[in-house]
Amino acid sequence: MAFTGEEKMKGCHPKLFGTKEKKSAKRTDGPSCNAAGDLGVSSCKVVSSSPLRTLSGVKSIRLSHFLAQPSGNKKTEPIRIFVSTWNVGGKAPTAELNMDDFVPPDDHSDIYVLGFQEIVPLNAGNVLVIEDNEPAAKWLVLINQALNRPADNDTNVFQHPSPSVESTSSRASSSLDTSFSDLAKTATGSTIFQKSFLKAISKSFMPLHRKQLKACNCPVEMIKSSYRDACFRRPKKHVDETDSSGEEEKENTGNSCHSVLSEVTSAPTARDQLKYNLIVCKQMVGIFVTVWVKKELVQHIGHLRTSCIGRGILGCLGNKGCISVSMTVHQTSFCFICSHLASGQKEGDEFKRNSDVLEILRLTLFSRLCRRAGRRIPEKILEHDKVIWFGDLNYRIALSYADTKKLLTENNWDALFEKDQLKIERDAGRVFKGWNEGKIYFAPTYKYSYNSDAYAGETATSNKKRRTPAWCDRILWRGDGTSQLSYYRGESKFSDHRPVCGTFIVEVEALDRKARRRSSNADMRIGAEELLPKDKNKGKGISRSLSSKIPQ
Repeated sequence: MAFTGEEKMKGCHPKLFGTKEKKSAKRTDGPSCNAAGDLGVSSCKVVSSSPLRTLSGVKSIRLSHFLAQPSGNKKTEPIRIFVSTWNVGGKAPTAELNMDDFVPPDDHSDIYVLGFQEIVPLNAGNVLVIEDNEPAAKWLVLINQALNRPADNDTNVFQHPSPSVESTSSRASSSLDTSFSDLAKTATGSTIFQKSFLKAISKSFMPLHRKQLKACNCPVEMIKSSYRDACFRRPKKHVDETDSSGEEEKENTGNSCHSVLSEVTSAPTARDQLKYNLIVCKQMVGIFVTVWVKKELVQHIGHLRTSCIGRGILGCLGNKGCISVSMTVHQTSFCFICSHLASGQKEGDEFKRNSDVLEILRLTLFSRLCRRAGRRIPEKILEHDKVIWFGDLNYRIALSYADTKKLLTENNWDALFEKDQLKIERDAGRVFKGWNEGKIYFAPTYKYSYNSDAYAGETATSNKKRRTPAWCDRILWRGDGTSQLSYYRGESKFSDHRPVCGTFIVEVEALDRKARRRSSNADMRIGAEELLPKDKNKGKGISRSLSSKIPQ
C-alpha cells in the first residue's frame, strides 16, 4: 500500500521533590528590588539617606545595566528536525537491509532523532540479566553510513570498502561483519566487553569535545542581578564523572578485542570530517535512541541529559517504557521521548497505555544543571519549550478484524481512523491533551507478516494469533513555533512494523551576537558619574562622604 510523495506530505525511578519546588517558587516568584533594567524609582519604597546604601544602589544599577539581556539581542532561527521510529521485532540488521525507509537519502535536516523498539528479543535474558548491545552497535554503524557516507559511495556496510575510502565509518563498517562472530566467541560470558564495544563505536562518531554537550552553554550575559537567578555551570569534575557515553573503559578485554576496538575508534582528523555527529546513544533493553546533529550546530547544543523509565514487568522493568532526551539548542529547550507502551488488543488495554504515558510524565526527572534567565533549565518533560514523543505507542483500532479488513480494502482511512484508540482517548482528554499529531494518510503500520506486504491476520491459522491492523507507531508534538512538513511511513519489509517518519521546522531562540556586541560597546561608554544623582550639591555631599569612607 505505497503512497505518492504528495500524499506523504499531507500527512531507574526518580524521586519527586515537591518541597524543593515550593521553596524554589518562593525564591523566584517574589518581587525583586533590584530587577534587571530597573533604572527608575524602586518599587520597594525604601528610602535611605545613607551614602553607603546609595553606593549599593548605584552598584546594583550598573550590574543590571551591563548584564541584563535586552530583548533586542534575541532572534529566532528555523531548524529542521527529522524524527523516525521503528519497531524492528527483535531482529538484528542484515547485509540486505536498505536504510532509505528509515533515514531518507534526500533529507538534509539539521537534527536526526532516531528511535527503535525491540532491537533485541524481549526475553528473560535481555530483560532480567543483561541487555545485548551487539545489535545496537550494528544499527549505529548503519545509521552513520546513511548520514555520513559520501554520495558517490555505494559500499555496503557489511562488505569491505574500496581502498580509496578512508573515512572512519567505512573502516568501522568493514570490521563489523567479519569480527562480530569472533568477538562473540571471544567474549562469551563477558558482559563488560559488550558494553565496551558499543561505547567505542559510539565514541568514534561523537564530537571531539563531547563532554561540553552535557555542561551549561548559557552565555554570561544572561546572569541576572540576583545570584539565585544566575546560571551556574556544572563543575568540570562532575561532568567527567557523569559522561558515561564516551568514557574510556579500563577493563582488560583481551588482545583480540583490543584490535577490533582500535579499528572502529576514529582518529580526531577523521572525526572532524563527519557531516553529522552523534550526541546521544542510549539503550534500555529493546529501546534504543540516537540523536545526530550537523557538525556546525554541535557548538550550540547544551544541557544534554537522558532519563530512562521502565514500565514493563511489575511496572518497572525495561521491556516497556521510554528513554527521554533533554537538551537546549541555542536558547530553546527540547525533549525527545522514545517509548514502547503496553501491548494488547483486548478491550480496556488502552487504559494501560494511558497509564504508561501519565506515569512517564510524572516520573521522568532530568538532573539539575543550572538556572537560566530567571528560571531553571527544565527538569520535567512538560517544562520544555518543544517536546516530540514518538515510538510504538501500541494503540489499536476499536473494531473487529472483519470490519477493519473491510475498511482497509476500501482504503477508507477516515472511517478507520475514527475508531483509532489514540484519537478516542485524546478527544476524551484522558491522554496527550493539548498535543498535536499530523493527519494520517498512510495504512496501518502493524502487524505484517515478515518480508511481506500482507497483514499477519490474513495468514494466521487461528484467531488467537491474529492481530487486527493498527496505527501503533506514532509521532506527536507540543510547543509553539513547531510546524510539521511531512508525516509518512516507510515500506521496508524487514519487520512486522513499518517505520514511521516525520519532518519538522522548529523556531528556536538564539542570541544575536552582532546586536549584543553593539549594545555592549555602547554600555561601556557610560561613566560612573552618569549614574550618580543629578543634583550638584547633593552629589558633592555624597562624593565627599564616600571618599572619606572608602579606603584609597
